[in-house]
Amino acid sequence: MLYGKEHVRRYQETNGAEGHDWNNTTVLLLTTKGRKSGKPYTTPLIYQRHGDDFVIVASKGGDPDHPQWYKNLQANPDVGVQVMGDRFKARARTAHEAEKPELWRLMTGTWPDYDNYQRKTDRPIPVVVLEPLR
Repeated sequence: MLYGKEHVRRYQETNGAEGHDWNNTTVLLLTTKGRKSGKPYTTPLIYQRHGDDFVIVASKGGDPDHPQWYKNLQANPDVGVQVMGDRFKARARTAHEAEKPELWRLMTGTWPDYDNYQRKTDRPIPVVVLEPLR
C-alpha cells in the first residue's frame, strides 16, 4: 500500500497511474511552502471535485493538532496541485461555515472515517477548498 513519501514518488513518476486511485477513493498531491523553512512539501491527500474546485480535509486522523500542510497553507495559500498528470497552481482556503456541511458530506461519502476522526478530537476539522488558478 502506498503511503507518505513513497506514495508521492510513485504518483509523480507515473503521473498518478500509481497512487491516484487508492483504497476505493482518489488522491491528489498538494505542495505547500513551509511556513518556517520556505521549502516545498508535497503531501498525498484524498480529494473530491466540487464544480471546478478540489476539496480536501485537514483531519490528521483526528489528532488534536492541525496537520503541517494545513498550517503551511494558512501562512501561504498559494499551493501546487497534481491530479493524475495535471499539475497546476491553486489558492487554498478553509471552507466557510455555510458551505462546510455540504462539503463534509461530499468527503465522508468517499472516506467515511472522517466522521470517526472528528469524534476523536475537540478540534473542528477543517475542510479545504482548492481553487485552481488557470
